[in-house]
Amino acid sequence: MEVMAEGVFEPLREWVDAPIRVNSMFRSLELNTALKGSITSSHMKGQAIDITSMGGKSNLEMFHYIKDNLDFDQLIWEFGEEPRWLHVSYKKEGNRKQVLVTKKQGVYYTF
Repeated sequence: MEVMAEGVFEPLREWVDAPIRVNSMFRSLELNTALKGSITSSHMKGQAIDITSMGGKSNLEMFHYIKDNLDFDQLIWEFGEEPRWLHVSYKKEGNRKQVLVTKKQGVYYTF
């Protein structure tokens, strides 16, 4: 989780210059199952974070900033014409920079 914070969250927070709501970070197997998360979810390794703007920048602005300026494994636009929240995963090594959009539970499209 520290690697995620240093690689993505802190640089993003500095750019946003306002609080960012953390909706989800580490999840136990039990919590991930209850939330119907993927059985391979990066959340269970502390390598993913779901975030929402609290007003400094919009979710859409944060999406584009992460995509264009930060290293990440996956960046997912979660639902809506503008993202309702963002999912970002980050590993110490081997980040794929995969950008996805989902508008329906379990259905992902490449951005």
